[in-house]
Amino acid sequence: MSLNTSVFLKESEEKNSKFAETKQSQNTSVSSEDPLQNLHLASQEVLQKAQQSGRSKCLKCGGSRMFYCYTCYVPVENVPVDQIPLVKLPLKIDIIKHPNETDGKSTAIHAKLLAPDCVAIYTYPCIPEYEEERHEVALVFPGPQSISIKDISFHLLQRIQKKGKNNDLATPSFKRKKTEEQQGCELDGSQCKGTTLKKVIFIDSTWNQTNKILTDERLQGLLQVELTTRKTCFWRHQKGKPDTFLSTIEAIYYFLVDYHTDLLKEKYKGQYDNLLFFYSFMYQLIKNAKCSGNKETTKLPH
Repeated sequence: MSLNTSVFLKESEEKNSKFAETKQSQNTSVSSEDPLQNLHLASQEVLQKAQQSGRSKCLKCGGSRMFYCYTCYVPVENVPVDQIPLVKLPLKIDIIKHPNETDGKSTAIHAKLLAPDCVAIYTYPCIPEYEEERHEVALVFPGPQSISIKDISFHLLQRIQKKGKNNDLATPSFKRKKTEEQQGCELDGSQCKGTTLKKVIFIDSTWNQTNKILTDERLQGLLQVELTTRKTCFWRHQKGKPDTFLSTIEAIYYFLVDYHTDLLKEKYKGQYDNLLFFYSFMYQLIKNAKCSGNKETTKLPH
């Protein structure tokens, strides 16, 4: 009797273990199939209605578009502005767009639509000078000199100290003590007035076209940051490139999430999820179309 009970218990444990493994495998599979499923988004009903009604007129230029005008950076007539979420960002965002980048295929416009007060888009070669802002600006782009987000504060503090020392060379000795008190910071990662990152630059271009922008002298010497742990789900992912090469809106979103947790040291509660308001809708639209075999729907109209 005790032997049968022992065998029964062992079989039950094995079944429970297999069930747990299967359940975990299913959850992992669902998560990998839909990486955007847990976002805290505003209602996308307005986009669903717009999709059903088709292209609409831009109230600024009169162009026929779907969802938004990629020239004027505004929603079209059948997408009321008051039904589009506005996202408050902790940093200013500059997007430098390659002149050959197709406007209708760019996700950079999403950032401008959803955070208009914090995002500026420039078409290369018409870009700002960053010479005086090097101690408070970061360029997000992979490369041998790139650092991780968690190391940004340390490197910016180094730049501020270097700038302070250079200023001291031209400062009379009787003023130097005050200058050191104002600008001196220990390189221990601690926060200090004037050391906060204020602006982040993103390049909006196909990966094969980025070199022309990246080598521009106005971007030389900027702190370069790389996102290495995130994977893209962009439907226009370029062949031959690793899945860590993100679309522009993905890069902006994931940078801000990591900035929030790694630099601000605050718990992330979905504050920037609505940056993917349009992106997640289009992703789901294309995913559903591919599953149904509808090739026409997979081509997003603009």
